[in-house]
Amino acid sequence: MRVIFMGTPEFSVPVLDALVSAGHEIVCVYSQPPRPAGRGKKDRPSPVHTRALALDLPVRTPVSLKTPDAQQAFAALEADIAVVVAYGLILPQAVLDAPARGCLNIHASLLPRWRGAAPIHRAIMAGDAQTGVCIMQMEAGLDTGPVLLRRATDIAPQETTAQLQHRLSVMGADLIGDALARLDDLPPVAQPDAGVTYAAKIDKAEARIDWQQPAAQVDRQIRGLSPFPGAWTMDGETRIKLLASRLADGTGAPGTVLQDPLRIMCGDGAVELVRLQRAGKGVQDATDFLRGWSWPVGKQL
Repeated sequence: MRVIFMGTPEFSVPVLDALVSAGHEIVCVYSQPPRPAGRGKKDRPSPVHTRALALDLPVRTPVSLKTPDAQQAFAALEADIAVVVAYGLILPQAVLDAPARGCLNIHASLLPRWRGAAPIHRAIMAGDAQTGVCIMQMEAGLDTGPVLLRRATDIAPQETTAQLQHRLSVMGADLIGDALARLDDLPPVAQPDAGVTYAAKIDKAEARIDWQQPAAQVDRQIRGLSPFPGAWTMDGETRIKLLASRLADGTGAPGTVLQDPLRIMCGDGAVELVRLQRAGKGVQDATDFLRGWSWPVGKQL
């Protein structure tokens, strides 16, 4: 098929690779414009943009698709279908209608649960036992379109957003290949009205740990916000990111430092911190962190 691919982050790259490997003709890749990044704050192309160039594919990075010129340029590609995964721009109706077979979105949740921008983060933070991937026909509403295929997977007890993103990315790449191969035989299934939830974009204000909260909630917050923006706590004037954790036992007031190798008391139970990062330093496991930073037993965070 003649395919327009639309994606931006690393999560989208395996899908692009899978479409190319399956023999589809990628007539154009759309991605977010380069953004300032790194210490020098120089414009850096997105992971999808970089991969498309390596595959010698044409790339477009419009700031918006709302202008007549942008919509005419999109329609002029005469694509059979557009495949969209974590692109980051709203697609106007004129764009949705342009490909002969419409636009398919790869969404990382079991719709209608977790429509919106951050479904993987929200699934972990909410303590969901399962999540998955849906191949959805796009329409004007926010992730409201009918579903062609879905596949579920359990969320492991210590899984972080980064780890789950990788698994769902690979799953989505496999599922879109199946969907395109069987497109004529897949009846669209409307999403039910019951069970709709919205995965709001992550706000950095959500990242500060409140040790008064139950350990289960703190653990989900740490894993759900890892690696970005990273849950954090303060030790004096130093911010320390907490990037991996698991539930543990302990007694004491909330915020009390225990060891073996590193546990922190919460409002109910404790969490064992597995990976940490001091401001300006690299990520360390708990043992290495304690070699370079004093968190004595009994210290209050």
